[in-house]
Amino acid sequence: MIIFAYFYREPLLESDLEISIDNLKIDRFYHDLGGRNELEKLLKDCENIAPNYLLIRQLEELGDNSQVVKSNYQKLTNIGIKIIILDEVKLNNLEGLEWLENVREIDINNPEILESIDKNKRDLSLKKGQALRRIKDLPPPGKAPYGYRRGKECYLIDRSTAPIIKDFFEQFLLFGSLRGAVNYLAKRYGKKISVSTGSRWLKNPVYRGDLRYKNNEIISNTHLPIISREEAAQIDRLLGRNRKLSSKTASAKYSLVGLVSCQKCHNSMIINQVTQRNKKKEYLYIRPQKCPITPPCKAISYQEVLAKTIDYICDHFPNKVKNFDPKQIEIYKNDIQNKIAEKIDIIDKLSSLVQSNILDEQTAQIRRYNLNIEISKLSSQLEQLPPENLKNIAEAVSLPRFWQDLSEAERRFYFREFIRQIYIEQTSKTEWSLEITFII
Repeated sequence: MIIFAYFYREPLLESDLEISIDNLKIDRFYHDLGGRNELEKLLKDCENIAPNYLLIRQLEELGDNSQVVKSNYQKLTNIGIKIIILDEVKLNNLEGLEWLENVREIDINNPEILESIDKNKRDLSLKKGQALRRIKDLPPPGKAPYGYRRGKECYLIDRSTAPIIKDFFEQFLLFGSLRGAVNYLAKRYGKKISVSTGSRWLKNPVYRGDLRYKNNEIISNTHLPIISREEAAQIDRLLGRNRKLSSKTASAKYSLVGLVSCQKCHNSMIINQVTQRNKKKEYLYIRPQKCPITPPCKAISYQEVLAKTIDYICDHFPNKVKNFDPKQIEIYKNDIQNKIAEKIDIIDKLSSLVQSNILDEQTAQIRRYNLNIEISKLSSQLEQLPPENLKNIAEAVSLPRFWQDLSEAERRFYFREFIRQIYIEQTSKTEWSLEITFII
């Protein structure tokens, strides 16, 4: 029993052969990568030694169009070879091959089959075109994102809409509120967008000067950014903090919303607004939500909790970062930068390898594309590192006056930068204490 196997792979679309044939006893294996040399060799070999079976993944692998596929299929079957299409038949082992005789024969003259082959080839051609754009770092097809317009080889900043996008990001960075930034655009520019659209803007790599394709691979520095890398990293941190909060809490008016929990009943605490009849003055209280304890925990003045939170930060945060060693961050940063430099050096050498006929142009482009993806991942690690001047920041936020000069929205921003959770423990009806878990 003689078994041959032939597989065709598009280098732009498949990095590996997506089929396991380890358990198949194959006498000869033919594998084409973009060309058809192995297919021609297979056809010649089959004239001399005709196998009993030929394994292929899909019928389209036998040629570049339906007529070529039909011709090659007929050549092989006319000399008695049974063609097994692995996408249609599941083979666990090939030790008992009698049942393979029952595998249905394909009517290669069927117009529907030939039409299906041509349709699949057209789809493959479109995918190859899109893949070719990727490896050349060209924008994907379709309309340019808001704030950009399409150029010949990259996105270009649209001077009429880019300032609106920039202002949107600045509002989010200033107050840490997605809904607030969305409402700001509607009031200031009359640009009405949904919260989900605003969220996509914040996460979209295009505004950072990067391209993301449908396969979620990102290529860095393909066009001019609208926001800086530092701003992008800060946005990612804010989104990470807000992700743990409800949508309303993330953009709440008061800075402590979503951060305070009761140490005793472990429930989150909410803020209540109380006003006296015929008086405009407003009183704020913070209390546990659905407290299960009897008697329930008492409400506490919001301003008192806010004041104690600031005092706690001023007293404890500098000690929290006391052991922070910027040299360790610098060592880690240098290591990543060296890896990036090595990959850039490899990219620079690819052109000379093509000129020396060591690599063909397509292989060089694929290699360059994969290296750029690796560089993007390393650059992302750099952006997520804590700031090297963290101790200086700690000194600033440890001054009570720093907090007094901030609005509630600005305090909310800084609280969510440094605070993971605030726990309040009530020791009596009138006495209570708080403890803060910092993110650092």
